[in-house]
Amino acid sequence: MTNGAALQKTVLITGATDGLGRAAALLLARRGYRVFAAGRSAEKRAQLDTLSREKNLSLQTVELDVCDDASVQRAVANVLAKTGAIDVLFNNAGVNFTAAVEDLRMEDWRRQFETNFFGVLRVTQAVAPHMRERRHGRILMMSSVSGFVTAPTQGAYSSSKFALEAMSNALRLELYPFGVHVVLIEPGYIVTGIQQAALELSKPYMEKMNNGPYAPLYARFFASVTESRAESKTTPEDCARVILQAIEATNPRIRYGVTQLATVAKWCKRLLSDKAVDAIFRRRFGIVRHS
Repeated sequence: MTNGAALQKTVLITGATDGLGRAAALLLARRGYRVFAAGRSAEKRAQLDTLSREKNLSLQTVELDVCDDASVQRAVANVLAKTGAIDVLFNNAGVNFTAAVEDLRMEDWRRQFETNFFGVLRVTQAVAPHMRERRHGRILMMSSVSGFVTAPTQGAYSSSKFALEAMSNALRLELYPFGVHVVLIEPGYIVTGIQQAALELSKPYMEKMNNGPYAPLYARFFASVTESRAESKTTPEDCARVILQAIEATNPRIRYGVTQLATVAKWCKRLLSDKAVDAIFRRRFGIVRHS
């Protein structure tokens, strides 16, 4: 896509009222795309609509809950009624439950997958038929470094991203004959609202985190998050520029990493054995065998 052609392109972004989705929505609108920024929070949608009017951007928000079939159908129908087509779908909405596999309640395992996997699938199934019929479109999936390596306490989040990667791999091949590209975005650690939201989701587990058998692991994990936050130099706007690149490339790559961590982790996964990767994580998180 060229910048000139972008004036006629319509983009639907889920989870677009905060963090990486919001940064992408604003950048794409400034580039001339017609952006529909979807989200659940009425307050955040109103704030983004106000900013859009102030900046005279071609951006409007849409109420959309990726966990609700009717909400997804209404939102997609709304966009199609206004534009006739969705050229780019960016599946960005996601949550992160942090807990050891043993500790995390089944209901929260289900919530993790309902948003990060089934939510993406729900929106994709609503949009893909229109792209297929038009023989044109691009679907971007917000994956993660956690989609190919798994840190301790990230079993649920990482599992949802592994599942997303697998589904995207199949979808990419299935839609290839119809001219629809499927692209995975794999950022590393970028400071956004998802970290604070993850802490809120962790509150029911605080007793186990402080006093349970995995307490030392939780302490080291949260210390590493603090370190990563201090060291992180990549901004949501940096990620948005990578997303723009993935949208405008004539022949997009299958995967786009964003941070240096993403690049290093990808090469470590390719070059090192599973035991070697485990050893790296054990050293980083102080995991030792009890006597």
